[in-house]
Amino acid sequence: MEGYKAECQKINDDVSKITIKGFLDAHTASQFEELLKSLIEEGQIRLIVDMAKLNYISSTGLGVFMGYIEDIREKGGDIKFVRVPDKIYKIFAILGFTAIYEIFNEEGEAIEKF
Repeated sequence: MEGYKAECQKINDDVSKITIKGFLDAHTASQFEELLKSLIEEGQIRLIVDMAKLNYISSTGLGVFMGYIEDIREKGGDIKFVRVPDKIYKIFAILGFTAIYEIFNEEGEAIEKF
């Protein structure tokens, strides 16, 4: 779908990075959910999500993260966010995401916390 793109790359043996661009909303959340599910099935459970080029996230998009975080943490993994734009960070703060997820300015900081 135009306006959305998610790419995944392995940073090292333990950590993978997902870069999301555009809009993560009701129209694109299912595509992102499929990516997340496939990573979990492959055992890639230490995830960094780079949001530098994410323009918009809806409640449906946020729900994808909430739907999988417990399973990922039970398996010994986690999701850490990096380069979150101010407008999206404000949404995270209002909804309490900042108490649930670690958010970093740089990828290296997030990798060190695994």
